[in-house]
Amino acid sequence: TPELYNAINLVFGKTPYPDNGLDWITARGNPDMAAHLIVAMRFSQLGSVRIDAALREITGETKSKEWFDWMLWRQLHPEIKPHSSIIDFKSAIFYALDANFERFFGPGKPYDIRVEEVTWGGVTVDGIPALDQPKFLTPNQADYMVGTDEVCGVEINGDARAYPLRIMGWHEMFNDVIGGVQVSLAYCTLCDAGILFEGDHPDRAKHGVEKPFTFGSTGFLYRSNKLMYDRNTDSVWNQFTGEPVAGKLRGSGIALGIRPVVITTWAKWQEKHPDSKVLDVDTGFRRNYGSDVVYNAYFSSDTLMFPALGDQTKKLQHKDQVFGLRFDGQAKAWPLTAFAGGKVLNDAVGAVNVVLIGDADSRTVRAYDRGGLEFDSKLQAPNGQTWTLTEDALVDRTGRRLVRLPGHVAYWFAWAGYLDSDTVQAASQ
Repeated sequence: TPELYNAINLVFGKTPYPDNGLDWITARGNPDMAAHLIVAMRFSQLGSVRIDAALREITGETKSKEWFDWMLWRQLHPEIKPHSSIIDFKSAIFYALDANFERFFGPGKPYDIRVEEVTWGGVTVDGIPALDQPKFLTPNQADYMVGTDEVCGVEINGDARAYPLRIMGWHEMFNDVIGGVQVSLAYCTLCDAGILFEGDHPDRAKHGVEKPFTFGSTGFLYRSNKLMYDRNTDSVWNQFTGEPVAGKLRGSGIALGIRPVVITTWAKWQEKHPDSKVLDVDTGFRRNYGSDVVYNAYFSSDTLMFPALGDQTKKLQHKDQVFGLRFDGQAKAWPLTAFAGGKVLNDAVGAVNVVLIGDADSRTVRAYDRGGLEFDSKLQAPNGQTWTLTEDALVDRTGRRLVRLPGHVAYWFAWAGYLDSDTVQAASQ
């Protein structure tokens, strides 16, 4: 089509041919090619000034914007449907970056998310390599760790593991078997969210998937959130929701179960779990696994690296950290500042009464189904009974158990941006 031809010239044409493509799109005057121009703004040799002028001409926008802000504009205008050539156009660019992108993106591969917003994350397929059944050390062997290092702590069926974020930031995924359960931790550094997914699903066999799921990184992003893929079918999954959005499993209704995971310091985790295993720094990859190295500039700034609107009500700022729970179609997030100094909060998510035990300094929050009980700061119920905190449950001296609920920490922009606004509530600080 002429639309595809002229868009391709914007990126791959030699001077002066890109000018012809830009002039043609501008003269055509239809905003359905705004998505093409926004992509071209990032990759074309023409630069942003002339493409910005063309975008303003076809959209009626008056304010000049760079690529980042035009992407935000794109999110705000779902009523402007992109021309059908957008997939072919983006495919040509993506395949030039990495031919393996054809596994996940291209003609005949529809998405359940807005395809015009799928963007390149700056790496090739598995350019951020997952850790598969990695090696572990005993605490005494892990002399590279310091007490203030943050870890993702997991315990399943008595098997306790610590995954330092100084390592996970370089890999963003582990596929492991903990306590006999196949799990995958999908850690999106951009969202600062580590979500522990169950690798097995009761419906996988119905869709021809013989083994539990394991995952890698596609190299694509959607609204500053990584898109991962399963190695079983090459389907593309939204890291934050645990649902397939493209490929064989798209529309299957499969959503990965979520397991509890806690962020805490190595000192606190080791104190609570002296026999815990800890991820070996010898991963088989060459990275700088030093403390506070990976993504340090990003984590210490209040700006995003890639475009995402997040919460337009401004309940919280984009990179305010929250602890969130979601189950049975309900969701609620609490700012980590609500746990300043160490707090026990009694609250509810929908019809489920919950108790949250947290500490803002170490970003440590655990949540439990409290039933009809209320707890004080010493984890005492009204009858004076004191409960003991474990990774599985709160337990009293009679053996009664209040089960732990699956939650995780994340930046507010990701939490608010990926869950329906009707189910998201920011608890008061």
